[in-house]
Amino acid sequence: MKVLIIGGVAAGTKVAAKLKRENRNCEVTILTKSKDISYAGCGLPYYVGKVIPERTQLIVNTPEKFSKLTGVTVQTEVEVRKINTAEKTVDAVYLKSQENLKYEYDKLVIASGAEAVKPPIEGINLQNVYYLRTPGDAVAIRDAVEAGGIKRTVVVGGGYIGLEIAENLAAQGVRITVVDMAENILPGFDKEFAEYVENHLADQGIMAFTNTKLEAILGEEKVEKIETDRRTFKADAVVLCVGIRANTDFLTDTGIELMPNKTIKVNEYLQTNIDDIYAVGDCATVTNRLTKESAWSPMGSTANIAGRIAAKSIAGTAAGKGYQGVLGTAIVKLPKLNAAKTGLTEADAAKAGYNAVSVVTVVDDKAHYYPGASNFIVKMTADRESKKLLGLQVLGQGAVDKMVDIAVTAITMGATLEDVENMDLAYAPPFSTAIHPFSHTVNVLLNKIRGEIESISPTAYANGEAKDYKVIDSSISPSIDGAQYIDLTEVNGELDEFAKDEKLLLVCTKGKRAYMLQNRLKHYGYTNTLVLEGGTTFNELEI
Repeated sequence: MKVLIIGGVAAGTKVAAKLKRENRNCEVTILTKSKDISYAGCGLPYYVGKVIPERTQLIVNTPEKFSKLTGVTVQTEVEVRKINTAEKTVDAVYLKSQENLKYEYDKLVIASGAEAVKPPIEGINLQNVYYLRTPGDAVAIRDAVEAGGIKRTVVVGGGYIGLEIAENLAAQGVRITVVDMAENILPGFDKEFAEYVENHLADQGIMAFTNTKLEAILGEEKVEKIETDRRTFKADAVVLCVGIRANTDFLTDTGIELMPNKTIKVNEYLQTNIDDIYAVGDCATVTNRLTKESAWSPMGSTANIAGRIAAKSIAGTAAGKGYQGVLGTAIVKLPKLNAAKTGLTEADAAKAGYNAVSVVTVVDDKAHYYPGASNFIVKMTADRESKKLLGLQVLGQGAVDKMVDIAVTAITMGATLEDVENMDLAYAPPFSTAIHPFSHTVNVLLNKIRGEIESISPTAYANGEAKDYKVIDSSISPSIDGAQYIDLTEVNGELDEFAKDEKLLLVCTKGKRAYMLQNRLKHYGYTNTLVLEGGTTFNELEI
């Protein structure tokens, strides 16, 4: 069986390598227009920041090494121009000589990836306008920084790659401004979490200007400033991270079904609507595991999972349900803060028809007395009726990935909050807390659903929904200027200064002590108290 794969990097090479392991007799050929067959695209920002010292470390496999390792034939600098589905042939061009080539296949895999979006604006071709999609892009940026030619950079785009390159350039002493036309940076996070990160970045010297549209890049020969619909920013370099676009233009007139965003539509076995043609990686759309709606997931993790399933499907060894979809899981390292998320946001869960309920907690990430202990800020979302876990977002200096990975496992298995309430998770002081921070948040959300804690979310508070409430400082010691202080340990009966139905907003550093005070006040007949979720750690108070 002849299997032809268009494209390498993560998806194409995964299909090829796995297919040869499934059936050594398959004749597998990769065609790629790049000189590199496989490189660590997700590592590019860290090469710029010198976390990865050498360019060679970005190259996962050379064509020669990959061929020897797997038995796959690799032909680089070959660009596919046309697929003849009826003939089962592919027309291509050898870029070095412009020689026309034709290849036959029994099975075809399209792993043509995606390219950086290049907005049609003035100055797009000036010197020091960069993208970050290939090792060559990363080398160019790092070389310019090392040469001393870049002191002030505007990163256009506040997604994960944009923020990663911002962090790494800032670590090299470059002054960074991020502009994004969206309402917030960090797509896929709820608004209040994105805004918290924006404020944190500002504290670290990285200003993020949202709702700001890039209109032009200005300069004589090289970048001198950018013009937006809000103001002009000085810069001697611009890194454009405004998104990517699937490389599918060559599929015109093939009959292969495309989605509105020009990605290829596939089923759970990565098959297109044309017999014997598959698609994987950044050029293909998969599904969301929770909503069953189409989802584009241009991630290295998705590419590898899809590539493996496609290979087994081609080899006839696929078992089970195929690819059941993605959860939108993502993680990003920022200056002194990590951010991760999976599943549905509170807003998306409501749009999907769930009766969404969420809670924000601030929990210890390890034993508080252990050196290096810090906090996780967590938002957990579930369905109020079924208590099915739907999503998690987490910020912190520590291992936010462990929190999200637990949630991924639970959501994938269709777990409810009660299913994961008392899991036997790993504990030792250097790693976690006796009640795991994930379990702690589950407990708080269950308490909220059951009415055992009556709280107000940071979003509701910011929207003024507690404006009629009197702020009560319930911290260990007085810490909120202008607020009346109540020491929890001294509350052993009714409080003469408050009516039983008085509206009291209980606030402490994290929320835990405020909850304990509410519990005690309820016992003494106080009926109108609210706990501010996230406390002063997450909220900016207005007294």
